[in-house]
Amino acid sequence: MPSKESQHRINRKFQVLFEQHPQPMWLFDAREGRIVEANRAASELYGYAREEFRGMALANLEAGGEIGVTAAAHTHRTRSGRLIEVAMTSRPFAYGTRRAELVVLSDVTGQRMLEEQLRQARKMEAVGMLAGGVAHDFNNLLTIITGYSQLILNNLPPGDPNHGSAEQILKAAERAAALTGQLLTFSRRQVVQPKVLDLNRLIDSLSSMLRRLIGEHIDLRLNLRSDLGQVRADAGQIEQVLMNLVVNARDAMPRGGTLKIDTGNVRLGENYQGRHLEAKPGLYTMIEVSDTGSGMDEATQARLFEPFFTTKSSGHGTGLGLSTVFSIVKQSAGSVEVYSVPGKGTSVKVYLPRIDQPLAVEPPALAQRAGRGTGTILLVEDEEMVRDLMRESLAGAGYRVIDAAGPAAALALAESFRGDIHLLITDVVMPGMSGRDLADGVTRKRVDIKVLYMSGHADTELTESGILRPKVAFLQKPFTPAVLIEKVREILDTNGLTRKAHE
Repeated sequence: MPSKESQHRINRKFQVLFEQHPQPMWLFDAREGRIVEANRAASELYGYAREEFRGMALANLEAGGEIGVTAAAHTHRTRSGRLIEVAMTSRPFAYGTRRAELVVLSDVTGQRMLEEQLRQARKMEAVGMLAGGVAHDFNNLLTIITGYSQLILNNLPPGDPNHGSAEQILKAAERAAALTGQLLTFSRRQVVQPKVLDLNRLIDSLSSMLRRLIGEHIDLRLNLRSDLGQVRADAGQIEQVLMNLVVNARDAMPRGGTLKIDTGNVRLGENYQGRHLEAKPGLYTMIEVSDTGSGMDEATQARLFEPFFTTKSSGHGTGLGLSTVFSIVKQSAGSVEVYSVPGKGTSVKVYLPRIDQPLAVEPPALAQRAGRGTGTILLVEDEEMVRDLMRESLAGAGYRVIDAAGPAAALALAESFRGDIHLLITDVVMPGMSGRDLADGVTRKRVDIKVLYMSGHADTELTESGILRPKVAFLQKPFTPAVLIEKVREILDTNGLTRKAHE
C-alpha cells in the first residue's frame, strides 16, 4: 500500500494530467447533474473560466437534443452564444465520496458541417439527374408549342380575335421555358459559355431593370469597388444569380426597405474552407446582396439551398431560386454564404475565383439578314413533331429540306442524295447513334457540309465529345422558328468556321 506521500504525488500527477490534457475534460456529478471540475481545454472551448464551470448545471449549456453525458449527440451553447456540436465519452471516476464521471469532450462541429454538406450534395445530385431528364423532354414539347405559336402569330393580322390568344400561348410557353432553364441550371446540364467578366459593368447594366423589378418602395443602393478583380463565368448565369437574389430580397421586404449590392475583393483562408467543403483557399471576387427584411431562423437557413424548398405561399415560388444560385456558383468553382437574423434582414455573399486575364472582346453584332435562304439542309430529329415544325419553318424561309427520323436513315440519304447538301442539323442524343458520330459519318462522305447540333440539355457527354467547343455550332432547345432560321443563316454565311464538328 503506497504511503500518504506517494499517494499525494500520484494524485498530483493525475491532477496535472487532467489540467494540461489537450482534450476538453470535465469531472461531472451524475446525481446532481452538475460539473465538478473542468480543465483548461474545456475552458478554452466554451469560453467559461474554470471557476465558472464549478457547480454549473449541464442543462445551462445544452441548446438542443438530449441532456446528459450519455446522449449520443449534443448541441451546446458557448459563453459567446456560438452553437457547437459536441461528442462525449464518460467513465465512472472515484472523486472522494461523490459518484462522479470523467467526461472527455470532442468538438465535432466542423465534422458535422462537412457531413451535412455531403448529404446535401448527394441529395441535389439525385434530384438534379431527375430534373435534367424531365427538362430534356419538356424542351422538345416547348419547342413545338413556341414554334407553332409563332407561326400562327406570323399569319394572323393584329386585329384578328385569335391574335391575343396566340400571344398568351407563346408567353406561357416562354415562362415554362424559363422554368425549364432553371431546372437545367440546377442539374448542371445547361450549356454555359464562360468568359472573362467585369462584374461591376454587368451589375451596372442590370441596375435599371433591377430598380423596376423591386418597385419604388425599396431603395436600391450599389456600392461597387473600383479596383474589382475579374472572374470567368457565364454572363447569363451570373445575371440569373443576381435576379434570383434580388427577387428574394424584394419578397422579404413587402413594406419596403433597403436593398444593397456590394462588390469587393477578398481572400478566403483555411477556416472558410472548413465550413464550405467546395471552397478552395485563395483570391475571390465577391458580390453581396443584402436587405433589411424579415430575415430567417436557423431552421430555414439550414434548408435554403434544397431544391423546391420555399417559404412563399402557394403559387408564388418554385423553390428553385436559391438552389439554382448554388448550382451556378458551384459550377463556376465559387461558393455561397448566407447571414440572416430574424427581423433584421439577410445578406447573401457570392464568391467567385478572381483571375488575372484581359476582358473578353465582344464580337460585332450580326446584322439582321433579309431575303429568303438558299441551300439544301439534311435535318435529323427523332421527335416527329419537332422535325415537322423545323422542316416547315426552314422550307418557309426558302431552304430545301430533306429529313430523317434517325441516324441510319440520315446516312443513307447522305449517300444517295444527288446534289449538294450544305448543312446537317442533328439532335445530339438519338437512339442507335449520337449526333457526333452521325456528323463524323456524313462529313466523311461530304467534306464540305456544315453541322449544327441541337439538344434539350447539355451534359458531360456533350462536353467530352467536343460538341460545346467554341467553333462548333449549337442550338439549345427550346427555340423558335425565327431563332432557328437566324442560326442557319449565320452558319451558311460563315466561311467554313463551323464546317465540321472535328475542326
